[in-house]
Amino acid sequence: MDIKFMKKNDILIVKVKGELDHHTSDIFKESINNEYQKGYKNIILDLKDLNFMDSSGIGMILGRYKMAKDKHGTLAIVGAKSQLLKVIELSGILRVINCYKSIEEAIESMQRGI
Repeated sequence: MDIKFMKKNDILIVKVKGELDHHTSDIFKESINNEYQKGYKNIILDLKDLNFMDSSGIGMILGRYKMAKDKHGTLAIVGAKSQLLKVIELSGILRVINCYKSIEEAIESMQRGI
């Protein structure tokens, strides 16, 4: 798994490549936590290059959502492929986390406060 971070104002953009499962979720969690503590409010997870995610990944995403919510921010998912989107939908995440087609769309929504 490869993780890259980008910054846009108070938004941490996390680009994930590879697989997010029980083998990698702890590394992913620690990496995001360490970066997020540098003063961000919101998180965008770019899953365009994520090939696989299991329940550990779902739990990790929900934990990062709670972390952002505790700082009066939010978390958004972008670029999820159809198979991954199905897993996300079945998990119920979409009841609390918005999913967008592009990073730009998610940023615009966050800046409007949606």
